[in-house]
Amino acid sequence: MPADPYETARQAQRLAVTRRRRRRADHPAPVNAASQNDQAGSPTQRQGRRAEARAARYLETHGVRILAANLRCRAGEIDLVARENTLLLFIEVRERRHPGFGGAAASVNRAKQTRLIRAARHFLPGIVRRHFNGQPPACRFDVVAFDTDRPRWIRDAFHT
Repeated sequence: MPADPYETARQAQRLAVTRRRRRRADHPAPVNAASQNDQAGSPTQRQGRRAEARAARYLETHGVRILAANLRCRAGEIDLVARENTLLLFIEVRERRHPGFGGAAASVNRAKQTRLIRAARHFLPGIVRRHFNGQPPACRFDVVAFDTDRPRWIRDAFHT
């Protein structure tokens, strides 16, 4: 007796979604993808991309290896994913020109932290497979804040 065609279709759809998620997690956007598109987007988006590039350069001078940039999913976006020795870093980059609303670091509020944590959980399996040989590393959430032209690196900015 043949299988229920509706059940067969549901299984195929679930399999396609799973494959898509794995493919995205296994192939994060290259670090220089934003630099290829410097003129695209609003002035605020262009400012954000420049801040992310400056933050990446700053972190690299301090021995951090950038693994990916601008990872996006439904849950949110992660500006930079990096490795510092055996630690996996999820880094949020913030820039504020005027301190009137509490500065760049203060803008990473609880709602933003929740989105970052959800996005990190989404991308974690693929990053672990690709960069850590399948062995889950210790993870940390950092913030690089630009209130002036000088970056301020806040290590372990918040916890899950």
